[in-house]
Amino acid sequence: MATSAVLCIILGENDSAKVTLPLGIPSSVEELQTSLRSKPWPNAFPVPEFVYDVEIQLQRANIDFQSNGTLFSPNPRMKSDILEMLASQIVKYKAYPSSAEFDSVAEALMKKHPCLREQGSVTGFYGWKISLKFKMGNYRTKLRNIGCSELTVNSLKRQQDDQRTSRNQVKKPKRAEVNYFPDYPTGQTKQSLEEERLALLSEVHKNNNQQVVKDKMERTFAYRRHEVIEDKPFIAEFKRRWPALFSEREVEAEFARITTVPLRSKFMQQLDHHSSKLLRIFQKKGGAAGQKIRNIMAEYDKNDAIETRRACVIKALIVYLNEDPESLIREYLDVETDQSVDQMVLGIFAIKKEGAEPTDSLADVGIVIEGVEVLNDLQNIANALAILFGLTYALDLSYPKNLRCTFKVLQKILMEMDVRHLSKAQVLKNKLFE
Repeated sequence: MATSAVLCIILGENDSAKVTLPLGIPSSVEELQTSLRSKPWPNAFPVPEFVYDVEIQLQRANIDFQSNGTLFSPNPRMKSDILEMLASQIVKYKAYPSSAEFDSVAEALMKKHPCLREQGSVTGFYGWKISLKFKMGNYRTKLRNIGCSELTVNSLKRQQDDQRTSRNQVKKPKRAEVNYFPDYPTGQTKQSLEEERLALLSEVHKNNNQQVVKDKMERTFAYRRHEVIEDKPFIAEFKRRWPALFSEREVEAEFARITTVPLRSKFMQQLDHHSSKLLRIFQKKGGAAGQKIRNIMAEYDKNDAIETRRACVIKALIVYLNEDPESLIREYLDVETDQSVDQMVLGIFAIKKEGAEPTDSLADVGIVIEGVEVLNDLQNIANALAILFGLTYALDLSYPKNLRCTFKVLQKILMEMDVRHLSKAQVLKNKLFE
């Protein structure tokens, strides 16, 4: 998309149809974040104020409902105005809400304006939910027509002929991403951002240049996301084009841009918070898995350092979820010549010094993706796993099939992202909060 990003403004027949998305006009790096969503989907959806005449009618109808139970049926135009305003509020958080999220919007509308409840509906808002789904579809079409990247990426005109009927080709947030596919900053084009990227290549090799690198990474965030989502580059090529991303500091920053969630501080805090309860849960595990967990925890008995505790809890958690920790974490001695990290699709390598004491730190810890060593010198396994989790978002990587349950638990329980859909993680969460 070579044209500059535009503010997504829908002009209707009257003022009630005017909708402005939360996209600011960034004139500097400090203002750039205003062009991005700043909050995930709220626990309680904030129903907006409607246009004046609609609010007046709803207030009077609510008074009638409270006094004599009379329900209010808005005329088609008024209902359309209500739905349009709700759609404009929804898109501040995401363009593709789930069914449960539509439920939360309709339920919030009924709580604020109980006069709108429906007779004959179990929930009291089922009809509103269906109407809202249709309105949201129409609203997305409007936004797509004026060039919002998050929606134009799924336009049939942009897809190959053999992909036009494939629903699997729809690119949208699936793991609680808040800024999944943002527009280019206002006034910027693909060409101007490519020039920023080239300038970044020279800046990244300079000493004491972290602030300049950070600013340029901020400016080029949308450009980088377009490349990741649309082109799906190989990791080796992407690392060559964006070497600045492959540092602990910038992985954290990229994760925060995408999700608005702090990465390592949240990961470590939650891991430590749940560790004691997890250890008690693991002790009750029987059979072969229980024996594997006890063998893993024996290492913690030799070294009670916090880094060892975290690593043992992580490995035991993987076993508890009926997955193989060696699929994620490969441990080697520094004298071993067969350190086949180039065969790893996605994982962590940890190198120990030969003859090292249990209390000694690891010689090296790093991350491998598609056989490419993308980061090293990460100090310990827990830190490496946090950065690896951040990279799955920064690079839009799917969770490995043989470790999917582990990564889902990291996402939904440790990082508390998209907790509405827990599936297998629900059993573990129930035990943690008993």
